[in-house]
Order: sequence, then C-alpha cells, then structure tokens
Amino acid sequence: MTTSIRLLLADDQALVRGALAALLDFEADLEVVAQVGRGDEVVTTAREHRCDVALIDIEMPGLDGISAAAALSREYPSCRSLIVTTFGRPGYLRRALDAGASGFVVKDTPAEQLAQAVRRVHQGLRAVDPDLAVESLTVGNNPLTEREREVLLAALGGGTIADIAAASFLSEGTVRNYLSAAMGKTHGRTRAEAARIAQENGWL
Repeated sequence: MTTSIRLLLADDQALVRGALAALLDFEADLEVVAQVGRGDEVVTTAREHRCDVALIDIEMPGLDGISAAAALSREYPSCRSLIVTTFGRPGYLRRALDAGASGFVVKDTPAEQLAQAVRRVHQGLRAVDPDLAVESLTVGNNPLTEREREVLLAALGGGTIADIAAASFLSEGTVRNYLSAAMGKTHGRTRAEAARIAQENGWL
C-alpha cells in the first residue's frame, strides 16, 4: 500500500482550513494530519506530525507565511512548503520562492490542480500558478531596498514623517529620502500611493 503524503494546513481562517482539508482528503494519496492558525506554529507542528508538505497562507498572526516557509526550509527541510493564498501578487511569488517555498498557488485553484501541486512539491519539483509566473516576469524584481520597504510599510498606517521616523528609529530627513526613492521606483505621486502600488505588487 502506498504511503499517503502527510499534510499540514496553516491558515488563520478555520473555514478555509476546513474547506481545504475536505477537498484534499478526497484524494487517496493525501492526508491532512495537522492544522494551525498561526505562522509561528508551522515548524513545531510540522516536526511533531512528521508532515511532508505544508500548505501555508501568507497573512497569518505570529509569523507571515513567507517567513514561516523560510523557517520551515531552514529548520525542518524534510517538509516542503506550498503557499496557498488569496493574494496572487507577483512580488509575493518571488519572495516566497526566494524564502525556500517549493510552490505558490491561489486559493481559487481547482481542487484537482491543487492536489497535483501538492504532489509536485512532494516530489521536489516546483508548482507555480502559471498566470502569476507570467505576471511576475512582466513586473520584474522588487526594486525597493529593505529600508525603503520598512518606511513604506510604516507609511501604510497613514502616520506623519515624524511618526514613521520614530517607528523606524531614523531621522526625519532619512525617512524623507527613503520615501522619495520609493516613490520614484514605484512611480507613486504620494507616499500613500507608492505604498499602495508596492503592496499591490507584493513588494511589502
């Protein structure tokens, strides 16, 4: 008898986890053995249940999905990760693969294709949403430096330059320079627009 591929579902929405579990358990060779709602529980749970593949959402409390995939790759590499998210943004795809994820699909992927993606990842292959892969090539690499990302993330909250400077432990002049550079790279006319464009591309 063929051994089932042991799966971990990591998503902060219980309804989504339940739906994914129901879909995947229909497949004879797939078995959902664990579920978590926080990113910082992925590695310990995967190790505890000897999981082969972790299906990880991006936006979760404790640790975001990309960071969780990186931790899994580093600390428990025998479990591969497949990002399954609502947010099909090209920048997220690149960041996820750079972090060590083996695949990236969106949540409206048909059940049969999702199951096939899990099998590919388990075999050590890549499984990437084809439309997103094309879009990623079109958009190109994330042009922002780590510091520019930090100040744009802070700008998303709508704070003043002084607020962002305090949160980032930078001078107001330095924050202005980073925001100006980020606006130039994203072609945003304001820092709010630059932050929105960066977020939509998955660069934040």
